[in-house]
Amino acid sequence: MKKIKSLINGIGNSSDVKKYYDQWSSNYELTLKKWNYKAPEDSINVLKKKIKIKPKIILDLACGTGLLGIAAIKIYPNIIIDGLDISIKSLKEAKKKKIYRDLSLFDFQKKLKVKFKKYDCVTCIGAMTYCQNPSKLLDEVINLIQKNGFFLFTHREDLWKKNNFTKLIKSKSKSWKKIYISQGIKYLPKNKEFSNKIKYKFCLIKKK
Repeated sequence: MKKIKSLINGIGNSSDVKKYYDQWSSNYELTLKKWNYKAPEDSINVLKKKIKIKPKIILDLACGTGLLGIAAIKIYPNIIIDGLDISIKSLKEAKKKKIYRDLSLFDFQKKLKVKFKKYDCVTCIGAMTYCQNPSKLLDEVINLIQKNGFFLFTHREDLWKKNNFTKLIKSKSKSWKKIYISQGIKYLPKNKEFSNKIKYKFCLIKKK
């Protein structure tokens, strides 16, 4: 695996991210389990608590090896899930789980393209760090979901403040309604670098 001085400081450009996750894909889930990463399971619990109607079709942006899909199918056994990710090898790992209807390549720095449209919910868990233009992403996601559909994403609390995400969400109020923004949650509790230092927030918004 390409050596990264610190995951806290990021991985690099799209090419670096792709190579890094391609190399990490085979033991990615085992590593995250050791670090006590719970964001996928917690994400589905947020949907369960905050959305009254069960989502039928979800688009999982930056799906990785399919951890959100595993969590989703346990709560919503009949759900249809599509996944997008920058790492070909991660997508191959996700495909092995036989959970996703469709899996395709996706790069935050390019226009968001999908085979299907009008999802009940779009998720982006543990990957907003790699999105250089979240304002553009919000504008693109809204075209993929049905009216009154939802976008659920996580973002590191330190970067949320640095990039002023609260102001960004408010600036999109003509298109999106804020439903829920969580307090900071430990990101990777058993990772020595992250530990108590780095937390993440959930943000759930609804298409008007």
